[in-house]
Amino acid sequence: MRARLRRSLRTRLALLASIAMLLLNVVLSAFVLYITRDEASDIQSLEESSKAMRVLLLVKRNQLPQVLEPGGLEGMQVVDPAGRPVAWTPNLAGLPRQTTAIPRPDQANDDAELCDLPAFPGKCELVVALRAFQPDGTWVIYGFGPTVPWYVSPQVIIFLIGMTAGLVATTWFGVSRVVDRTLAPVSRITTKLAEITADGGGMRVPVPESDDEVRALAETANQTLERLESAMEQQELAMERQRRFAADASHDLRSPITAMRAQVEGAMLHHEDTDWQEMCTEVLASLDRLHAIVADLLTLTKLDAGAPSRREPLDLCELVATETARPRAKDVVTSPHGSVVIMGDRLQLARLLTNLLDNAERHAETQIIVTVRQEGGKAVLEVLDDGAGIAPDQREMVFQRFTRLDDSRSRDAGGTGLGLPIAREIAIAHHGTLTIEDSDSGARFVLRLPAASEQA
Repeated sequence: MRARLRRSLRTRLALLASIAMLLLNVVLSAFVLYITRDEASDIQSLEESSKAMRVLLLVKRNQLPQVLEPGGLEGMQVVDPAGRPVAWTPNLAGLPRQTTAIPRPDQANDDAELCDLPAFPGKCELVVALRAFQPDGTWVIYGFGPTVPWYVSPQVIIFLIGMTAGLVATTWFGVSRVVDRTLAPVSRITTKLAEITADGGGMRVPVPESDDEVRALAETANQTLERLESAMEQQELAMERQRRFAADASHDLRSPITAMRAQVEGAMLHHEDTDWQEMCTEVLASLDRLHAIVADLLTLTKLDAGAPSRREPLDLCELVATETARPRAKDVVTSPHGSVVIMGDRLQLARLLTNLLDNAERHAETQIIVTVRQEGGKAVLEVLDDGAGIAPDQREMVFQRFTRLDDSRSRDAGGTGLGLPIAREIAIAHHGTLTIEDSDSGARFVLRLPAASEQA
């Protein structure tokens, strides 16, 4: 189908160019015929005038016979000053004067194409008229000859037809070759596009060497394919993350449900030996964990969906003071520096800070240090614990959902594995960053957000 379409385009373009060449040649041929016929008529008129001149000399010498020799003309007639024919060729014997249209009063010698003369009915003749001025008046010598046809001669029309046919054929061949060469890169691009499969292998089309619109098309196609390939890779990565996330979420959701089921089934089998108060406490703990996981999943879903949030001026130092006021198992030391104002959602940023503090509390030995400052147009919040720290090659892993590290930094029963991913998503939603940076001891989480003055 594509080859037929390409040939059809070539045929259409070649046909249009050939028709245009044919029309141009018809116009030029008509112009050439007009000029050539006009020149041929002038030449024939001169020849007829030269033949009639011999009769004019006879008039001048008073040697005019009554019957004239045709001399290659179709007829000759001499009219005296009274307008009477006095000499003629045999075919005009006894006939009246053939025309008074020429010579015109201001012309000594004249010629014209006249039709339906008395001696030549149904025909047109090229008539020349010469005036001979004699003492008794003006004599007129007429010469009659055939007119030049519109095609001048068969040789001329054959030449013009042959030239037109040759130019049309050359145009067809030339345009077909040019179109073929022009469309060849397009054909290769089409073939390559047809070979591209869903796996994205070899998603590039050949770029021709010529610097024209086809090259621009190929380069644009490659840029589009590159973006498509990148999007496909991102989609595959996102799907892989979603698969891992679904597997991990299923495992983490199943764990408290399995624990509760085991506790209830054990109590039902040995109800006489069951401490119902203790069993209910354990089930509530599993329910709390299950509720925390579901709540975190809902929070991530809202953040992933880009749910709108309320942005307002917010003092980060005041937020830290509020969130660190409640007692914790580990000592929390705050170190704010003046007032650091940002534009943000208070509830989301409070959730971010709480998640960082909860994470630090689970892994700190004795102390957590929270620092707030403004640095280079950025609001900077640091949460530092004095725990075992996180290896540099694992610092990005902790922000992946349901990620498990080694025993020294693994999630304990108090976490859901979603706190740090939620914190990073909140930072990104506020056009900021959340990273783990080097520290002398423990893990140092650094949040950077645009200051209110920069956002304005």
